[in-house]
Amino acid sequence: MAAIRILPEIVSNKIAAGEVVERPASVVKELVENAIDAGSDRILVEIENGGRRLIRVSDNGCGMARDDALLALERYATSKIFADSDLFAIRTLGFRGEALPSIAAVSRFTLLTREAGAETGTQITVNGGKLSDVRAAGAPPGTLIEVRRLFFNTPARRKFLKSVNTEMGHIADTLSAMALAWPQTRFRLVHNGRSIRDWPSADAARRVADVLGREARARLVPVDARTPIAELAGWVCTSRISRATTRGIYIFVNGRFVRDRVIQHALIGAFRGRLMKGRYPLAVLFLKVPFDQVDVNVHPTKHQVRFARQREIHDQVARAVTQAIDAAERPAWGPRPPGGQANHRTGHVETPREGGAPPVFDRPPDRRRERQGPGPRPRGLGDETSGRPGAADARRVAEPRAPYPLSPSRAAAPVQTPVWRQSRFGDLRVIGQLRDTFILCEAPRELVVIDQHAAHERICYEELKRQATQQTPAAQLLAIPESIELSRVEAGLLTRLLPQLRRAGLDVEPFGETAFVVRAVPSLLTGCDIRSMLVEMAEKMASDGLAASSTHLSDDVLKLMACHGAIRASQRLDAAEISAMLKRLDACDDPAHCPHGRPTWIRFSLKFLQKSFGRIVHSGPLAPG
Repeated sequence: MAAIRILPEIVSNKIAAGEVVERPASVVKELVENAIDAGSDRILVEIENGGRRLIRVSDNGCGMARDDALLALERYATSKIFADSDLFAIRTLGFRGEALPSIAAVSRFTLLTREAGAETGTQITVNGGKLSDVRAAGAPPGTLIEVRRLFFNTPARRKFLKSVNTEMGHIADTLSAMALAWPQTRFRLVHNGRSIRDWPSADAARRVADVLGREARARLVPVDARTPIAELAGWVCTSRISRATTRGIYIFVNGRFVRDRVIQHALIGAFRGRLMKGRYPLAVLFLKVPFDQVDVNVHPTKHQVRFARQREIHDQVARAVTQAIDAAERPAWGPRPPGGQANHRTGHVETPREGGAPPVFDRPPDRRRERQGPGPRPRGLGDETSGRPGAADARRVAEPRAPYPLSPSRAAAPVQTPVWRQSRFGDLRVIGQLRDTFILCEAPRELVVIDQHAAHERICYEELKRQATQQTPAAQLLAIPESIELSRVEAGLLTRLLPQLRRAGLDVEPFGETAFVVRAVPSLLTGCDIRSMLVEMAEKMASDGLAASSTHLSDDVLKLMACHGAIRASQRLDAAEISAMLKRLDACDDPAHCPHGRPTWIRFSLKFLQKSFGRIVHSGPLAPG
C-alpha cells in the first residue's frame, strides 16, 4: 500500500476551513465581505446561540445565477482574479475562492440567491461538505446564506469555542470594523431575535462616532495626509481617552480591516509620552495605497498585509497623527477682551460633565519618586531666561465603491482657530497653590488646575532633551565631587550607562569596583539627590530593562532625570517661580502631559461650577445669589 496518497476533497476542505474559519466571527467576516463585494447597501446578520446554532447573512446585492451559485461552492472558484498578476493588484475584499466551500465543509449550509432580472432564484443545500439538494426557489434579489451547527462534524474545534457572550463580542467587533469602512451601507446585527446593533447609512464621521461611542465623540481629531505614496484619512481621540488594550484601534488599508504592526507602531509611537504605560489610543485610520504597492495575500484570514514602501508609510502615519494631536492638545483659552466678555471656545482638555462630578483620571499612580515633603528647588526656576454575505467569491462582482471618504468631515473635531496665538499659560491669572501641589489659575470663564510636578517634569524633560543634542551640554561642575557607593550588581549595571549620562552633562566616573565619583551635573539637576537618581537607574536597568547604549541617550534615562530634577508635590512656590514655570511650559512641544503621559493640567468650566452650586438649573433662570 502506498505511503503517500491524495487527501479526499472533504478532508482537504476541512483543513482549509481550519485556516479560514477560526470561530463564528470568521464566518460573519467572510460572508459580509462577499456581500460588500456584491454591491449591497443593506446587510442583515442574524445569530443564534453565539453562532453555534445559526449564522444567517442576507443582502440586497447583485445575486447569482444557478450555474454561478454551484461554482461558488467549489474550491478556488472566484470571479475576482484570473491571472497571477491579479494577485498583486487586489481590489476586492474576497478573492481566494475558499470561503464558501470551507464554511460548507464544517456546517449545515444553505445558499439562496437570485439575480435582479431573474424570474426565480436558486437554493443549494450542503451538509458537511456534501451537496444534498439544488432547486429553484422564490427569493428577493440578492443572497441569503444560512450556516447551521457550525463545526458539528469537527467536535475538536467546536469544544474550543468560548461562551456565547464571548463569541458574540467577537462577532460584534467584526461587524463594527466593517461598518466603519463602509458607512454608506446599513448593517444590522440580531442575536436570538433581539436587535443588538443597527448602523443606518451615514457619513463617515457619524459612523466613527457611533462605533467608538459617546465618550469619544467629543474628542475626535481629524487626521488627513496625502503623499504620492499613500493617502491617509481618519480620526484619533485625544489622549484624555484611552483603553487598556488595542481593541479601540481600527486600521483599514484600501477598505480592508487589518491588524498591521507597521501602522499600529506608528500610531502608538505618536502617543508616546501622552499616555501612561499600558494604555492605548482610540483611532480609526483609513490608508489608501496603489493596489500594486500592497500585498493582501499574506495570511488566510486576510488580516495582515505587506507594503512595498513600509518605512515611508510608517513615517507618514506617525507624522500625521503627531501633528493632529499636537494641534488639538494645545490650551484653548484666550485673553479677556474689552468689556469683560470672554473670548472662549471649547477645547480638547477634560471638562467635567455638566451637573456631574469633576473628572477623575483613573490611570495607575505614578510610581516614580514623587516625594511628599519639601525638597530643593531646581536652579533657575524663577529665572525666565533659563462578495456579499451569502454569495461566494465566484459570484459576479458589482462596480467598486469607495469604502470611505478620503477627506473626513472635520465637523466632528474641535476647530482649531488662530486664538491659540493668544492662548498661553503665561496669560493665566494665578490664584494660588492648593496643598502646595496644584497651581490654581483663572482663565476666561474657567478654572485651570496645574499639577506642578508633572508640569515642571515636562519642562525639565524637553530642556534636557534639547541639551543632549549639543556637543557640550550645559553642566555645573561640583566644587567638591560627590562619591557614591553601590552594590556590586548595581555598579555593574550603572557602568554600562555612563556614556549616556555624559551626553546629558552628568559626569560620573568609576572609582574602584563599586564606587563612583560625580564631578558635574546638568544645570537643571543642581540640588537634586544624585545618588538616589543613579541607584534608581541601576534598579530600572535590572527590573524594567532600561536601555543602556553607548551611541545615544535613551528616552528612559531622560525621563528619569527629569523626574528627579522636577519640583515635588507639597513644595511651596512663590509668585515669581510660578510665573516663570508657566512661561517655560509655553515653550514645550507637548505642555499637556508629563513625559510619562500623565496630564499636566485640567480645567473646570464656569458653567459647570455654576450648575454645581445651583446657580444654573436646567429649566429656569439663574438662581438668586
